[in-house]
Amino acid sequence: MPNEDAVLSALLASSNRVTAADIPALIDEAGRKLGLSGTQVYLADLQQARLTPLVHPALETPSPIEPNEPNETSQPTEPSKPIGPSEPSEPSEPIQIEGSMAELAYRTQRTQRSRDDCTAWVPMIDGVERVGVLRVTAPCFEDALLESCAALSGLATLLVMAKSSHDELVVDRTRSRTMTTQAELLWAFVPPRTIGTDDVTSTAILEPAYEAGGDAFDHSLGDGVLHLALLDAMGHDLASGGASAVALGASRATRRAGGTLADIATTIDTTLSEWIPDRLLTAVIARLDIATGQFTWINCGHPPPLLIREGHVVPQAMEFPAYLPLGLGLGQAAAPDEHHIRLQPGDRVLLYSDGVTEARTSDGSLFGEQRLADSVIRSMASGNAPPETLRRLVRNLHEHHRLHDDATIMLVRWHPH
Repeated sequence: MPNEDAVLSALLASSNRVTAADIPALIDEAGRKLGLSGTQVYLADLQQARLTPLVHPALETPSPIEPNEPNETSQPTEPSKPIGPSEPSEPSEPIQIEGSMAELAYRTQRTQRSRDDCTAWVPMIDGVERVGVLRVTAPCFEDALLESCAALSGLATLLVMAKSSHDELVVDRTRSRTMTTQAELLWAFVPPRTIGTDDVTSTAILEPAYEAGGDAFDHSLGDGVLHLALLDAMGHDLASGGASAVALGASRATRRAGGTLADIATTIDTTLSEWIPDRLLTAVIARLDIATGQFTWINCGHPPPLLIREGHVVPQAMEFPAYLPLGLGLGQAAAPDEHHIRLQPGDRVLLYSDGVTEARTSDGSLFGEQRLADSVIRSMASGNAPPETLRRLVRNLHEHHRLHDDATIMLVRWHPH
């Protein structure tokens, strides 16, 4: 069998001048050189409801899933023992994430093996962002071959992500319906859903994913600091999406120029009042010192964050009088106050827009803050990581409630060594 490094190096070199449609064949060729019978890349859709195969359009079989279906909502380790959820009848068919072996690999970020030990599902992870799974087949899987599968999956993830910014096939395979113009605008500006390090994880979800209008989120890492923002622009139209996009740009420009949280809020306020008048925006803008756990934030007309510690919400821990919404053109008015709290290892901070708590059931009852907190706490108690916690929360929200506004949730977990 060829040297693993040589095979992966050849795969990387051959991927430079091809499109995403050619990537699956290159990965499959490399896999066969490593001793596999075959491979198939599956990408998670925008709402993490299904895994869609990345195949060359000319080789694709028709999907049984309608294109306009209703809204839904650590690195790989040692493989688990073989388990037995169902597998797709054809490798080119989409897989519903719930109740499949692929789902276990995606959810747990651990390689899963079939009962007959001839098929394995290897998670595809970009940093800490879940991208999809790699289905691999072989006569049998020994430890050395599984390690090669993990390396192949890692490189496959890098190749797919490298094409995702400019290749329409990747975009198409991660969507299940048409997106509105304002949603396209917002998704073009927001970062990946999940970022993190060994010490901190930040994950966010924006719904309704294909019709998002005024909500947006931002998170980034730099110089030992996690920077955060959750924005909610008034309205649900293109101007609302434009207001949030402008606010994200103003926030990043000010932050990267060395501005404080108050400077960021002032710049957003001034920019909106000058260029998109009559559009207001609420926001929580924050930063976390990853080394010390010092969490600093300002609140401009937004629901206060929740601090979750040891399976409970700490009452009123982050409830302070909110500053005015941004976009009023406050000029020389006093800057918003900064608030501070020292996190303990394992603490979670939950930020959300009011579209989450104002979702209603068919009988008119609100989802509410208490139900939001309880859903997060129960999921975490079951051992789910922050990205899986939010995925399950949003699916539950869609199954039992109707959204009347954008709903954005951001969950930050501080887990220092």
